[in-house]
Amino acid sequence: MNEEHLIEREKSSELIFDGKVLHLYRDEVILPDGSESIREYCKHNGGVCVIPVTDEGEVICVRQYRYAHRKCVLEIPAGKLEVGEKNDIRAAALRELKEETGAECDELIYLGEMYPSPALLSEVIYMYFARGLKFGESHLDEDEFLECERIPLEKMVEMVCSGEITDAKTQIAVLRVWKMLKEEKNKA
Repeated sequence: MNEEHLIEREKSSELIFDGKVLHLYRDEVILPDGSESIREYCKHNGGVCVIPVTDEGEVICVRQYRYAHRKCVLEIPAGKLEVGEKNDIRAAALRELKEETGAECDELIYLGEMYPSPALLSEVIYMYFARGLKFGESHLDEDEFLECERIPLEKMVEMVCSGEITDAKTQIAVLRVWKMLKEEKNKA
């Protein structure tokens, strides 16, 4: 599909705020019709998420306080990519799984990528499915506080559909893994 007629071209770019995680830009752009506009957005190094499913069909979730929303959110393990980790995203996923849940896995399956808020963020989250889990000690970052919970995958699908799970990466990963496991079962 030819999308050339939709592309906006950067005229100028100004870094407005250079934070630890977010870098806010204000760009002047030339729209497809030749007129000009402003785009404000945050550059972000990206992240990974992992949906760990036990042999019993339970998802290992984490519940943590999300300051931007001022409430606790139920999510799958996830974290930002550290500098240099874009070359080994798989290792970052394994690191986050171990840090947050204490788990290691026999199999790590790539589920794809998602753009959590494409109008405002350059962030890409790379999603993985972990199975064949073995548990040890977790190693949370010193500024990280969370609780792990085990929830049956089928119940998580219901929670996604009812709106009880509001985190986008968790919603997408749960539904993809649910579909994948259904297809595997149908082939058997």
